[in-house]
Amino acid sequence: MAPRKATSKHAKPRESARTHLHFGWWSLLVFLSLGILLEGFHGLKTGWYLDVSNSSRRLMWTLAHAHGTLLALINVGFGLTLTVVTGWPGTTLRTASRCLLAASLLIPAGFFLGGLFIYAGDPGLGALLVPPGAVLLFVAVYLTARAVSKAG
Repeated sequence: MAPRKATSKHAKPRESARTHLHFGWWSLLVFLSLGILLEGFHGLKTGWYLDVSNSSRRLMWTLAHAHGTLLALINVGFGLTLTVVTGWPGTTLRTASRCLLAASLLIPAGFFLGGLFIYAGDPGLGALLVPPGAVLLFVAVYLTARAVSKAG
């Protein structure tokens, strides 16, 4: 029987930093590409995107692009923060990291899916992903701000 590998109760800040830097830069590329695509829809005067009857779709997709881009940059900032802040308890670091990654998926996806299917001018059910994502983002930012303050 092989000996069991010792597991640490502490999160590894370096691995988390690397995860957030990778996620942040790749998602920034995705959301900037979405922005270029939306600009293309404007330039080509695409009716299913620009018509007044599709204003909800346009708004939701613009919000998906904007929030996705911002959250990508927040992930990069979080990754860089982890290289500076020391003594962050593993449990709260892991919680903040997971909450930020989940929020970074839920919020833009909710806006995008909400704009995919419009019902009488209202966004689709995908928009229901946005509020839980916002709560997760709040938790991540709160835990990060607290850890940075304690690090002095």
